[in-house]
Amino acid sequence: MVDRVYNFSPGPATLPVEVLVQAAKDVVNFKETGIGLIEMSHRSKEFMAVTDNTESLLRELMDIPDNYKVLFLQGGASSQFYMIPMNLLGDGKKATYLNTGTWSKKAIKEAKLFGTVDVAYSSEEQTFNRVPGQSEYTVAPDSEYLYFVSNNTIYGTQFPDFPETEKVLISDMSSDILSRKIDVSRFGLIFAGAQKNMGPAGVTVVIIREDLLDRTPENTPTMLTYKTHADKGSMFNTPPCFAIYVVGEVLKWLKKLGGVEAIEAINREKAGILYDYIDSTEYYRGHAEKESRSMMNISFNLPTPELEAQFIAEATEIGLNGLKGHRSIGGCRASIYNAFPRDGVVKLVAFMKEFEGRNKV
Repeated sequence: MVDRVYNFSPGPATLPVEVLVQAAKDVVNFKETGIGLIEMSHRSKEFMAVTDNTESLLRELMDIPDNYKVLFLQGGASSQFYMIPMNLLGDGKKATYLNTGTWSKKAIKEAKLFGTVDVAYSSEEQTFNRVPGQSEYTVAPDSEYLYFVSNNTIYGTQFPDFPETEKVLISDMSSDILSRKIDVSRFGLIFAGAQKNMGPAGVTVVIIREDLLDRTPENTPTMLTYKTHADKGSMFNTPPCFAIYVVGEVLKWLKKLGGVEAIEAINREKAGILYDYIDSTEYYRGHAEKESRSMMNISFNLPTPELEAQFIAEATEIGLNGLKGHRSIGGCRASIYNAFPRDGVVKLVAFMKEFEGRNKV
């Protein structure tokens, strides 16, 4: 499709073209039923098959154990900032949080409404340019759980290894789920908004160990109780049908590609191409420390804000879109999620070299 640009946006992010083409057909006429997908009953056998297949593919690709529930929820990943403590904390209870960016900071704020929060580590004074090693924090012994964000979109940091703890481990994986192999059995709960690696905005996937479903205080609202949705197969109310469908199509694409192991190799190569160039010149400076670098989001700066604005404008003109950094740190950011093509990274590096040559300071 020659009219497509390279979309470096942090989310909603680029999706596989073949998924978009199929979705466009199914929105009008789903599997020759004469009904468009987005006007079909969520309780019809056709859509129930979509949901079942999406869950089955996710379980297969992530090797999710049988004692975990997969939920398709609404409200965005941000709704999990309060749903988690609402279900798993309570008066007199404590949780430990690692503060490594904007999204963990927001989650900490919400958790404090429901219990005591121990912030065991924070890199805020360093503008969130790193994640901690295991020896840099201690989990409070009376904590119900340890919460961390696996990848930070704004600052371009990522946990290369996950925390070790005997407590329930909870992770916001919104921006790197399915990008690398993980052991789900180490976690009590994983959640992710779909709009980075899985599909469009509108659905949040929650993977929760079954024993945690019975910890919810009795005064928790019905719609905000995980067990409500687990017991009804995510069909307690009308789910985000179209978003779930697209997630299923993306999972089909990923499976055909070779699964998570295959995409992890591709992701490491893509990130390596860009980081290798950044490391070869002093003109571009990466925000994250090397040991904490993200494969998904690469934040970097040029010598001056004026050059950054020029760089972003000229890149957009040649089809390199979405490179403006987050307002909190400025600069530039290249988000190269699963569906982002390798050719786009190569084209970006070529432009960076050419721009540097024309604009030496």
